[in-house]
Amino acid sequence: MKWLYILPAAGFAALAGFLFYAMHLEEKNPDAALPSALVGKPAPRLELPALDGAAQGFGPRELASGHVSVVNVFASWCVPCHSEAPLLATLGGRPDFALYGLVQKDSPEKIRAFLAENGNPFQRIALDADGRASIEWGVYGVPETFVVDGNGIVRARIVGEITQDVLDNQLMPAVRAARRGS
Repeated sequence: MKWLYILPAAGFAALAGFLFYAMHLEEKNPDAALPSALVGKPAPRLELPALDGAAQGFGPRELASGHVSVVNVFASWCVPCHSEAPLLATLGGRPDFALYGLVQKDSPEKIRAFLAENGNPFQRIALDADGRASIEWGVYGVPETFVVDGNGIVRARIVGEITQDVLDNQLMPAVRAARRGS
């Protein structure tokens, strides 16, 4: 009779353990992330509007202008975006790539407050107020970062927060590879 009480508890514990493992599988193995259909293909041909009058948007012309571009999709309501902001701030103004921001489903006022608090490393900032541009880019969560070569071809997609490890082992190698391929 005791097994009637133990069996559901054991089943629940096994299910909870499996779900916990699956939830953290992507962190342990970045290759487990959903692959991007854009890698190896041209960046979406969208003219993205500027965040506000103080920013410039970007589109296919800027992404295929001969230099490597790093497009960071972010939002003020995104906790990992706040965590990665100090590291992104160190990347602003680098000569080996242009850093562009794509704001997903946020307001210019909230983003300006976010940038005032965290610094603005972006050369251009576009606003995706309704999330349609993010769909074209294949974004399924923020933050996500794309490396685009000088010909406008997406060379890499990084899902999640840019940490020092991700910067050293994923982002910068992808930028170097994109520079060689341009």
